[in-house]
Amino acid sequence: MAHIHWLGAGLSSVPGIRRLIKNGHSLTVWNRTLEKAQAAVDGVDGDCGVAAFDLEVFADKLTKGDVAISMLPGDFHPVVAKVCLDEEAHFVSSSYISPAMQDLNKMAEDKGVCFVNEVGLDPGIDHLMAHVVMNDYKTSEVFDPKNEHFFRSYCGGLSDVPNDFKYKFSWSPLGVLKALRSPSKSIKDGQEYDVSRPWDAVERYEVDLPQGHETFEVYPNRDSLPYLAEYGFGAEMNVQQFVRGTLRYGGWSKAWSDIFKEVETLEGPEGEARLEEMSADLWDKYAVEDGEADRVVLCVDLVATSGGRQVYNKSYVMDAYGDEAYTAMARLVSVPVSFAVEAVLDGKFKPGVHAAPSDPKVAADWLAELNKRGEKMALINHLN
Repeated sequence: MAHIHWLGAGLSSVPGIRRLIKNGHSLTVWNRTLEKAQAAVDGVDGDCGVAAFDLEVFADKLTKGDVAISMLPGDFHPVVAKVCLDEEAHFVSSSYISPAMQDLNKMAEDKGVCFVNEVGLDPGIDHLMAHVVMNDYKTSEVFDPKNEHFFRSYCGGLSDVPNDFKYKFSWSPLGVLKALRSPSKSIKDGQEYDVSRPWDAVERYEVDLPQGHETFEVYPNRDSLPYLAEYGFGAEMNVQQFVRGTLRYGGWSKAWSDIFKEVETLEGPEGEARLEEMSADLWDKYAVEDGEADRVVLCVDLVATSGGRQVYNKSYVMDAYGDEAYTAMARLVSVPVSFAVEAVLDGKFKPGVHAAPSDPKVAADWLAELNKRGEKMALINHLN
């Protein structure tokens, strides 16, 4: 029986860990502090254990056919994946596929192992929704590559109730601060749209959610362009807008204006140190408190027009909240990761480096399972 090695027992790991144990899998949680690893499995009946994370010790325990899940900082993913190559084990991560990870594709294929990434929330669930919506459109009577196409995918981890800062953190703010320094590429008005800093591209975004109409602020994130092909937007299609981005409460850009000004000036080791200080300060002031619900909003929109008239307009939306057991963020990151682990063990991924499943049926099945688990989501037809 293949053994599962879950590396990292942070806030975004526990629900997925416990689900796999409850489903009868043999699992070890590896973490720098044993106390946190133990807390992740306390009270769960099953074949599970904990271990202090050490790369050499982990490598010694890993055997052929095992699965390693890296919920460690991103720099560790290729390192762990290379250990998996040596031992002919599989690898799963919720993170984006880095160039270093993509470089392992041929070796993973040759070894017959699966390296599955981008199976968390964003990236992850957003990919699933995009594949389902695109399949719905392409199999409809109104599909025509000559239509003008407008695609938007926005996700945001939020507080249940907006505060004066328009944000609360369910994990370390450092990743959010570093993301503010990242340029983005998307398509706007039919042209490539390059933005050096996200606050230069903040827009108003209105959406219909299960609880009613709401207005947010959104901005493009990272490089959206590789996902054109991933989502099935061929070169023959008339794409006027294509963006994957971040969603925040209305008023966020104003509340964060002083942070933007400082982040823009930070460079080198001193800048990194200052980001660490800012992160600690923000965590102290604006962390989600014990017993407080967080919120995750995810919206994937596809609009197609012809002759100035909308012929297709659907959105896959999700509005999820933390509960007494877990934060919404923890559930929505780690539970899809656990789906991916089981899919790997069931032989449903081919060897090589992969993102979330692109098969519309598989994507729909994963979304249906999340819905069954209480994550409220719906595909909305705005033309009805």
